[in-house]
Amino acid sequence: MLSIKGAYDGATQSPTASPEQIRASVDECLTLLNGLKSIDLFEPARVDPNVPIEESVRALAELIKEGKIGSYGLSEVSAQTIRRAHAVYPPAAVEIELSLFSQGALEKGGVVDTCRELSIPVVGYSPLDRGWLTGQFKTLDDIPKDDFRRFYPRFQPGNFEKNVELAEAVGNVAKKKGTTSAQVAIAWVQQQGVLPIPGSTKVERVMENTKYVELTQAETQELDKALSKAIVSGHRYPEIFRAHLDR
Repeated sequence: MLSIKGAYDGATQSPTASPEQIRASVDECLTLLNGLKSIDLFEPARVDPNVPIEESVRALAELIKEGKIGSYGLSEVSAQTIRRAHAVYPPAAVEIELSLFSQGALEKGGVVDTCRELSIPVVGYSPLDRGWLTGQFKTLDDIPKDDFRRFYPRFQPGNFEKNVELAEAVGNVAKKKGTTSAQVAIAWVQQQGVLPIPGSTKVERVMENTKYVELTQAETQELDKALSKAIVSGHRYPEIFRAHLDR
């Protein structure tokens, strides 16, 4: 299953989801693939504020009919946008950020509820909150000086120390269960009926993150209790990226 996100200008950090730009992005991906694999799922990385979602979806539907992509998805969208898109052509998936640290999509009547109502699979990216829920960060010195995460609010001094406490609570559950913190965090996302897609750069991490772990009711309650006592400190994205979230 090959899922690709595109229609996004990395230089300006802005979505480019007009019908022409979506088609150009898909054609570029197909050129790079050079026949080795078809595109099973294509997602505009963000909603283009200059293009009605209906126009973007109609272009994606045309590409499906032409056989250039197998299906389309949406990423970082609001419940209202999901409904508008679905009315034109049902998406095969909706991708959102979801983790113990980022639970906004679970709000009543929000993204997850809407997708369940419309029978749309939900894919949760960053289930480990950019490494927070692996338990590897104890001090700021644990993050390399040139690491991109140093620009993210949750890793800034003041926020960092508070979030360490929450990450340790996940670690405590993992230690008693005999698993890793990452496995507990991923299991929690699965428990919400969402497909987690953790980022991994090493083979051993891929193997760790794909091991199935199921949380007991008591373990879930322990996690909920820990999170209810403290609020995650800091926004999930730097200011520059926020304009295109939850659109």
